[in-house]
Amino acid sequence: MTDVALTVNGERRSLDGVATFTTALDWLRENALSGSKEGCAEGECGACAMLLATPASDGATTWTPVNACLVPVYALDGQEIVTAEGLGSPEDLHPVQAKMAEAGGSQCGYCTPGFVCSMAGEYYREDRAPRETDTPRSVAEPVDACPVHDSSDAGHGDDAEHGPNGFDLHALSGNLCRCTGYRPIRDAAYSLGSPDADDPFKKRMAQPAPAAVATDAEVDGSRFVRPTSLAETVRILHDEPSALIVAGSTDWGVEVNIRGSRAPFVVAIDQLDELRQLTVSDDVIEIGAALPLSEVERRLQGRVPLLAKLFPQFASRLIRNRGTIGGNLGTGSPIGDTPPALLALGASVVLASVDGEREVDLSEYFTGYRQSVRRKDELIKSVRIPLPLAEVTAFQKIAKRRFDDISSVAIAFALDIEDGIVTAAKIGLGGVAATPLRARATEDALIGKPWNIATVKAAASVMRAEGTPMSDHRASSDYRSLMLNTALLKLYSSTVIESKEVSA
Repeated sequence: MTDVALTVNGERRSLDGVATFTTALDWLRENALSGSKEGCAEGECGACAMLLATPASDGATTWTPVNACLVPVYALDGQEIVTAEGLGSPEDLHPVQAKMAEAGGSQCGYCTPGFVCSMAGEYYREDRAPRETDTPRSVAEPVDACPVHDSSDAGHGDDAEHGPNGFDLHALSGNLCRCTGYRPIRDAAYSLGSPDADDPFKKRMAQPAPAAVATDAEVDGSRFVRPTSLAETVRILHDEPSALIVAGSTDWGVEVNIRGSRAPFVVAIDQLDELRQLTVSDDVIEIGAALPLSEVERRLQGRVPLLAKLFPQFASRLIRNRGTIGGNLGTGSPIGDTPPALLALGASVVLASVDGEREVDLSEYFTGYRQSVRRKDELIKSVRIPLPLAEVTAFQKIAKRRFDDISSVAIAFALDIEDGIVTAAKIGLGGVAATPLRARATEDALIGKPWNIATVKAAASVMRAEGTPMSDHRASSDYRSLMLNTALLKLYSSTVIESKEVSA
């Protein structure tokens, strides 16, 4: 076993003898760092959030909040984390902790460490800057007592999701408050200034983040490996085809915590350079399978409007800071959010093995419930999106909550409309069959037809019959079919409204 250790709150700590399935949260608490709490063990409440030092685009460091309950502690080998205890102490509060106290942002305190870590990540965001507001107010002035994503507060200009200090409330998504209420937490966030020049965490950001290190640990017959290259990884998979591939671990972490899953051999690919690239050429956009969704969003900067509409609805920022497109496709879940969008974009999947690479159209990738054409000795290297992109795109997610929820139905549209005629159509569906799928019959009902209400109503009736929706605790089969029926009408209405706004 190689020397396996990580840096926690500035102190290097060994993982010698720790079981390979142990999460970072369990390990922290076992080592007397009990500020991080276990609320849900599924990455939905944020009580366990911690800060991870990750590489910035300029070679420096970014403080990235992640869920400690989902991250295997061995995935942090050689890395650097900060918990709520490391940010400040009762005698010397961190500015975020001080503002939370001043605003009355903590009652029972159970969720407070997670909120503080997520808030600190936004506090140190390099491009956060004060913005002009039309109607500034003090933090004491009352606003609606509502979740952090509420859009009813008109007290900050025309953007209800950013404070006058540039604080993005989406940075707190995935953090659940059980008793305080969100207004004082939001007030604390909106009252934060900028870090002082001598702030130790600000000064740390000027230095590079820890580099990825090779890891090979075996404890009680279970092994955790982080290879250093794609070539080494596919060789391992060739020799050990039963190995479990883990990237962000936002899916496997749940299996470990809730279902007691224990994998005898885990291969971590989250820091392989070959799987963390994003390139744009004249005819294709290629996204590395292990690039975190938050990083994909940042690098694309709206270049793919359909994905830009998807990202804010994909779980929470805490999840997107670790979750990957490769992982979303690799699990094969029929309710994953990225597959419908990628199907509508006509994407393909690049699979790598010791035999080389092969490219598979995503519409042919899924073969059954959580099954695909990917062999056990292959891994997903990247996703390719062909260019040019469709002119009219939309992503509709039907769920019980606006944010941080699992889809009941997910629908993605990509249409080309020329001179009022639909010349091309791709529609991706999720949550209505055993696999994500293309709505082929609906596409055929649209292509070559005029983009008008008669065509849309006819195609909508076809779309209602797409897939084989089932009833479960999220939605009934009839409801899912109804959502399919209305989705196209909703898209049409939005295009009509947009065209009127343009002409006006």
